[in-house]
Amino acid sequence: MSAVPLPVVPEPPARPTPDEAYALMVAGNARFAAGTPARPNQDDARRVQLVAGQEPFAAVLGCADSRVPAEIVFDQGLGDLFVCRTAGPIVDFAVLGSIEFAITQLNVPLVVVMGHESCGALKAAAETATGNLDPTGSVRDLVERVLPITLKAQREGGSTDEQLNRAIAYNVTRVINLLIERSPAIADAVADGSVKLVGAVYELEGGRARFL
Repeated sequence: MSAVPLPVVPEPPARPTPDEAYALMVAGNARFAAGTPARPNQDDARRVQLVAGQEPFAAVLGCADSRVPAEIVFDQGLGDLFVCRTAGPIVDFAVLGSIEFAITQLNVPLVVVMGHESCGALKAAAETATGNLDPTGSVRDLVERVLPITLKAQREGGSTDEQLNRAIAYNVTRVINLLIERSPAIADAVADGSVKLVGAVYELEGGRARFL
């Protein structure tokens, strides 16, 4: 039986525009969700090529959850994405510095902030808000960072699942706003059009990144 050829992935422009980078991410996720990933840039030649330096075409701030690795979800390879992952995700100085580095030093034209369904951090915040959980240590700090948007989602009513889904989307929007509010470098890049910030929520079962 002959092997099924992998899909052909177009080479990204030498330095894509924000819209071109966004299109590459959408196309990669479509391949992954359809079960036809191309798995580009994962061979020996690519590894050797990157020794001289990296030129990722997008940065991703996503959740540390093991089910949502950005390179796989968006069907990219070595050197394609600059990825930061925290539970939540949240914004702290390490995240701000990392995204600023991607924009100012690596010249990425696109930053994707991605939450996902059934997020454990947001679930923990919801249980804390209702008195069913009392987190300790650094987990408490994490939960407190997402508690305000969790309370907002709960005040709007609906089922527990509906509240959680709203909180996940709200957190993505909140993180985007915090990146702009807390970093002049990020704000300036967005204002002059050299960088686009977009939000997405990853659907665990279908594999689709639903852009907001």
